[in-house]
Parts: sequence; C-alpha cells; structure tokens
Amino acid sequence: MSYDVAVVGAGILGLAHALAAARLGKRVVVIERDAQANGASIRNFGFVTVNGQQAGDCWGMARRSRDVWAEVAPKAGIEILHPGMLVTARRPEAEAVIDAFLATDMAADCRRLTRAEALDLAPVSEAVTAALHSPLEFRVESKTAIPKLAAWLAEAHHVDFRWLTEVHAVETPRIHTSAGIIEAETVILCPGDDYSGPFADRLAAYGLTRCKLQMLRVMPTRRPALGAAVMSDLGLARYLGYAELPEAQALKTLLDAEQPTHRSNGVHLIVVQSADGSLVVGDSHHYADTPDPFSSTLVDQLMLGEMEAALDLGPYAVTERWLGTYASATGKDSGRWRLTDAPDEATRLCIVTAGCGASTSFAIGEETISALFA
Repeated sequence: MSYDVAVVGAGILGLAHALAAARLGKRVVVIERDAQANGASIRNFGFVTVNGQQAGDCWGMARRSRDVWAEVAPKAGIEILHPGMLVTARRPEAEAVIDAFLATDMAADCRRLTRAEALDLAPVSEAVTAALHSPLEFRVESKTAIPKLAAWLAEAHHVDFRWLTEVHAVETPRIHTSAGIIEAETVILCPGDDYSGPFADRLAAYGLTRCKLQMLRVMPTRRPALGAAVMSDLGLARYLGYAELPEAQALKTLLDAEQPTHRSNGVHLIVVQSADGSLVVGDSHHYADTPDPFSSTLVDQLMLGEMEAALDLGPYAVTERWLGTYASATGKDSGRWRLTDAPDEATRLCIVTAGCGASTSFAIGEETISALFA
C-alpha cells in the first residue's frame, strides 16, 4: 500500500504531523523503530507550557498547540490532571521580573498573587513573597498520553503505524526500511535527538547536540493537591519569556552569586502532580554529543532543595529517578528552538531543538503540512 504522507518517528512531533495530515484527508503512515515512543516525549513533565516560552514565534506556537491539546485530549481519553501555572518568587528581584512580564502582551491572561492567594493553589513555603499565575497551562501524564494519542490517531483517523521498523534511507517516494520498501508521496522525518539516520549530513550542518535531564518522582506523606504546576525564581532566570526581559538581569546576577551550583547544572524547578498524588520534580540540563547515562546525587539534591524552598510539602519519599533527553542547538544556532529542513520538495526534516516539544509540536505540524499541501 502507498500513502500520501509518511511520518518517521512516533514522538509528539511525529504524531502532531500525522494529525495535521490526517485532518486534510491524507492517507498517513507513522514509522517508528521502537515498539512505542521511548524518547523525550514520554520522559518529560507532560507540562503544556505557554507563558515563559520565548516571545514571538515560540510563544505563538505554544499558544496554538495548547488549544489543540485541549481539543484532542478528551477525544483521545487523555486526562488533564491540573490546569494553570504558579511561578513563585522568593526575592524582590524575582518579583520585578514577574511585574515586567505582566506588562507584556503575553500576560493578558495572567495575574500577580500574594502568598495568601497562592496558598489556594499550592502549599507554598513561608519564603514565597508573591507569585505569577497563568490559567493557560495544563498537565498530562506523558508516559500514557503519547500512547493514547497514537491509539486515537489509528482508530479515529485511520493512521497506520509500523512499529519496530527501522528506516535506513529515504528517497521520496520510496522509504527503505527493515520491513521493506514503503511508498509515500511526502515524507516527514522527526528524529528527535538521533542525528545518525537518513540525511545525517544535512543535520550535521546545524551543529546539534543533546541535552540530558535528571527527573524525580516523589510521594509526599500528606499528598497535598496542587491546583497548578509550580515553578520558582530559577525558572524566571531560565525560561526565555522571562529571562530575556531587561529586568531579569539583576535576578540572574543574584542567582549566580547565591545559587551558583544550581545555575552551573542548569537546575530550575518544575513540580507537577500525577493522578495518584505523586509529584514529578525537575530538572537539570547537561549538554554533550553523547551524554553519559549516569545520574548525579548532587543534582538530585539541588532539585529537591529548590522544591523544599518553594513548597511546604512535609515528609516525602523519592519513588522514581530517570533521565530525559532532547535535541539542542549550539554555536551560531544556539538561539534556535526548532528547525525545518527540506532535502527536496516532498521531504522535510523537523526537530524541536529545545525542551518545548510537548508545548509547540501541534502548531509545528500544522505549519509543515500547510506549507506542503497549500
């Protein structure tokens, strides 16, 4: 059987392209080398983030993708676990960044909270002096949401999936795979952070590397309910939607002096909650062409310490630890957060080169398919 569109890679970016193509009535196949998605898409927070994304293209893509998630999740049986985001501040310099962000067009739906108001959403610590609240964000459980999305695409949109199928070469309309040749008029490759497959020479020109993240799951004894995802001062100095504001420089300078080890390990705080009451906590950022597979106890302690500084959770136990990974741009392209490369008129390479794939992929998929079939 031949297809209109073949998508290589069943992570969120690949599935987003499959959805956009299927909605145009295209015959779609998704080709995946593993038995299920096993990379960045299932190892992250499942935190669909709008505010905090870099102003301009990234924020706009996140805003659109958030709306697609909200439409698709209930149809695919994906539970939205908690809405909103609470960015806590413990320093006057962090409050200044919040105030500056609230003056931007991106903050139309946001508001500043006192600590007392923030307590209605999360058990913030006594050190918290103020918070930014955004109602746009929400959380899904990544490790179940991605398989459910794939199953829904197969059932509702008749997308074919070829699991455990390695792609050796692409000569559109012919795709050479471990299961033989698959034919498709258009081919979209979403390889994540694997740069060694088809068109490796083209990807090499972008100077890509990999980012390794450390992640934790903790179970508080009291199991407090979070009414929003929680971030902290460190996030205000890292997420570009905040960190690129002029007012953020004073905060970054202060954090470099007060929390240098956090900063050098790329640690900032995100805490989200799962249905069983456990919390996913992270994360850190270490860059290498081939990141080592080992976790650092020091980095875990840094993340947990920042969680304890922002939240009063009481006793808790660490129940899981794992590593995440994603593609990252370096060198002259270090400000790049995504790339789309066209080896020919009917072939596209698409990669999110930052940690915002879950937040932006649906809009990227729509853009790619629209450009190909306009």
